[in-house]
Amino acid sequence: MFWRIFQKIEPAFIRLYKKLSQPPIPNLRGDRDVEYSWIAINIPSGSGKALDFGCGQGWMGLLAARRGYDVIAIDLQPVDWYYKHPNLKFIQGDILKLNFPPQSFDLVINCSSIEHVGLKGRYSVVEDRPDGDIEAMQKIRRLLKPEGFMLLTIPVGKDVLFPPLHRVYGRMRLPKLLEGYRVDKREYWIKDNQNCWISTDEYTALNQKPHRYSYGLGCFVLRPKLDRV
Repeated sequence: MFWRIFQKIEPAFIRLYKKLSQPPIPNLRGDRDVEYSWIAINIPSGSGKALDFGCGQGWMGLLAARRGYDVIAIDLQPVDWYYKHPNLKFIQGDILKLNFPPQSFDLVINCSSIEHVGLKGRYSVVEDRPDGDIEAMQKIRRLLKPEGFMLLTIPVGKDVLFPPLHRVYGRMRLPKLLEGYRVDKREYWIKDNQNCWISTDEYTALNQKPHRYSYGLGCFVLRPKLDRV
């Protein structure tokens, strides 16, 4: 009898738990769907070496490996993937301290990672580096081959820092982040009043007020400028 009663009320408890555990609307739910789909449609089949920067538990490195790339995935924390691939290798480490030779990579995947670099208290970071994100972007630029490219996704909106979580890039910091790169393609996404992601223009995306739990998304295809040193 108890089991039959529990089976009837369990779905209601699950719905209530999900409702109470969600941040206020709008929130970031579904952000990875937008970001991962952007990465997926912009990785061409081919060969070469790829870097999956800040890979976490994501599967973008696996995707690049299945497209034909020889992939090195890096993160500050260990990963626990449920798969192995002969062309996918993981290295635990800090991009600012790892010593890759210049012009090592044809492709860099930088999916929702750069905004955390240098923020003390995030992902076991103990040293505060206010411009760690910009330093990392410049180092990655040197790691790209002249004909290589980066697939970048970041939080966008009015410029703000939510320590120790992340930065949000707007009209002031976004140009600094992209310095030395040529933007081949870009997209912007925001949440509507039904908490669904919709594509929008740059002006609207960069002028929205972000929150700790809600901001816009910027998606970019970047190439190193030819006049780099």
